[in-house]
Amino acid sequence: MSGVHTGGCLCGRVRFRVTGTFGHFFLCHCARCRHDSGSAFAATLFAGQARLDWLAGRDQVRTFRLEGTRHARAFCGACGSALPVETGDGGLTVPAGCLDGDPGIAPEAHICWADRAPWEDALDRAHRLAGLPGES
Repeated sequence: MSGVHTGGCLCGRVRFRVTGTFGHFFLCHCARCRHDSGSAFAATLFAGQARLDWLAGRDQVRTFRLEGTRHARAFCGACGSALPVETGDGGLTVPAGCLDGDPGIAPEAHICWADRAPWEDALDRAHRLAGLPGES
């Protein structure tokens, strides 16, 4: 989707705007993405050519790059929330959960499925609650 998307971190210190087209939306199950997200997978949007503008809190943004790989993760230094990473070639990787709204593109594939967590196959059988446990 071509357009403008805004987002930020959990504590609100960092705000950003992405202008451009998201070309891909993948759910990655590799060990690196599982460790980064602390979850079963990372839901990541990819833009080949997009503009990232930091609207607030640029000084709070930290970036970790795994040596010897293309793997990188940006996050808020105050709350740890995942944030967009510039790939260095005009592209961006954007954690879908840090956007304020609908990115306008649906996930197209589960990638690195063979590397998924051993407990992930049980997710379809887990109960779905509208709120927290014990709430009506």
